[in-house]
Amino acid sequence: MAALKNRLIRGRVDPMKHLILAAGKPALGYAKSGVEEYLKRLKRYGTYELKHIKDGNSKDVSQRLHEASAGTLRIVMDERGESLTTDKLTQRIKGWEMRGIKRASYLIGASDGHTQSLRSEADMVWALSPLTLQHELALVVLLEQIYRIATIQRGEPYHR
Repeated sequence: MAALKNRLIRGRVDPMKHLILAAGKPALGYAKSGVEEYLKRLKRYGTYELKHIKDGNSKDVSQRLHEASAGTLRIVMDERGESLTTDKLTQRIKGWEMRGIKRASYLIGASDGHTQSLRSEADMVWALSPLTLQHELALVVLLEQIYRIATIQRGEPYHR
């Protein structure tokens, strides 16, 4: 706790490292180019890594996501999750950073979704939309929102 207070007094909070875990690799052209574009933009803002895990059924993919996200704050992407504005999510991430959270993982599952077990073990279940999104599209939307949050945190003009 003393280390956190010292960082806050000095006005310095270390940014989290962000790991995006997605089942399967994008096959659609728009998704590939969108993913590449946002990952390129994010390089200026910190550590953002995308890892693709082997696709499969909900149970197998959820198990792989759980294992790959061990030791991180887990954010499960699911349409049944919490609906947040970009500003509210920005504040939540800032709060995690102030609490000393070092790493967060965003989990995008198989086409048939996540298991209840993975959702219940998550630190947060976040809905990008109340609509069910195709997982390649969800990945692009997630990366855009992460990029938008990074620009807000830096006080840059992308967010309008």
